[in-house]
Amino acid sequence: MNPVFLNIGGFTIAWYGVLITLGIVAGVWVGTRLARQRGLNVDLFNDIILWMIVWGLVGARLVFVLTSWDQFAGTPFPRILLDIVNLRAGGISIHGGLIGGILVLIYYARRYRFDFYRYADLAVPGVAFGIIGGRIGNIMNGTDTVGRVTGWPVGYRWPDSARAFHEGVCVKAANPDMDLSQYCQTIGGQVVMTAPVHFTQLYGVIIGIILSVAAYFWLRSRKTGWAFWQFWLWYSVLRAGWEETFRLNPLFPKTYLNQGLNAPGIGLFTETHLISALLIVLSVVMLLRLRNKPDDRSAATGQFLVPDGSAAKALPTT
Repeated sequence: MNPVFLNIGGFTIAWYGVLITLGIVAGVWVGTRLARQRGLNVDLFNDIILWMIVWGLVGARLVFVLTSWDQFAGTPFPRILLDIVNLRAGGISIHGGLIGGILVLIYYARRYRFDFYRYADLAVPGVAFGIIGGRIGNIMNGTDTVGRVTGWPVGYRWPDSARAFHEGVCVKAANPDMDLSQYCQTIGGQVVMTAPVHFTQLYGVIIGIILSVAAYFWLRSRKTGWAFWQFWLWYSVLRAGWEETFRLNPLFPKTYLNQGLNAPGIGLFTETHLISALLIVLSVVMLLRLRNKPDDRSAATGQFLVPDGSAAKALPTT
C-alpha cells in the first residue's frame, strides 16, 4: 500500500485526500439533485456545502490535534505550528469534521432563516461517501486506524510490501495498550509485523457502504431531520460497536483489554466509545420526537408542504 497518489517534483498528493474528495463530490451531486427535486435553493445549498467542507476540515484537524496531543508534544516552536496545520501528513477526526460542518449549517440557518434540517438531511450522502473514501485512504496509508492484534479468523496479516504499515506500527509505543513492537521481526532486511490484526480500515469502508445504502431509504421520509438523526444514530452504533471496539486506540477509562495471538483483540473504552454513547441517546430522543411530528413533504410531489422561503433567497455573499 502506497499513501502517495501522485508525486510531481517532490510535491505529493495523497490517496487519502483524493478519495475523500471524490466521496464528497459524489455526495454533493446527490444532494444537489435532491435539493432541486424538493424545491430548495440549489445555489444556497452549494454555497453551504463549500463552507461546510472548509470548516469541516478545520474541525477535523483541530479535534485530532486535541485528542492526539502526544504526537505533537515536545516539538519546538514554531515547528509545532507547521505540524498542526499540515493536513498532508494525515490525521483528522470524523467527529470533528461533522461538528465543523454542522456549525456552518447552523450559522446559515439562523442568518437566512430556513429550517436547518431541510439542508442537513441533504448532506448525509456526502458524509457517508466521504467515510468510504477516507477509510480506503486509511488502507493506502497503512498506519491509520490500525486494528488490535487478534487470534480470531478475521485477523488480517498485512503483506510485507506494505512498508508504511510496518514502519508505523513496529515503533515501540509509549502507551503499552498500543504497543505492537513485540510482534515485529526483521525479514529480508525489513522490519515486519507478522501478527494478524483486525482490518478496522475495511470495517470502516463497510460501515460507510451501509450508511450510504441506508441514506437512500432515510431520505424518502417525509419528515425533515429524519435522515440527519438516523445517520448519527447508526454511525455511532456501528462505529462504537464494531470498528472502535477492535481499533488500536488509547483507552480513556481502561475497563477491558484482551488482545494478542490467542485473544479476540478487544479494547474498552476509548473516547470515541463514550462520545458515541451520548450521540446514540440523543439521536433516539430526537427520532422519537420526529416520529410524532406532522409530515413536512408531500407524498405525491416530494416538495415541502410549507415553503420556508429559501428558494426565493438570493445567493448570500461570503
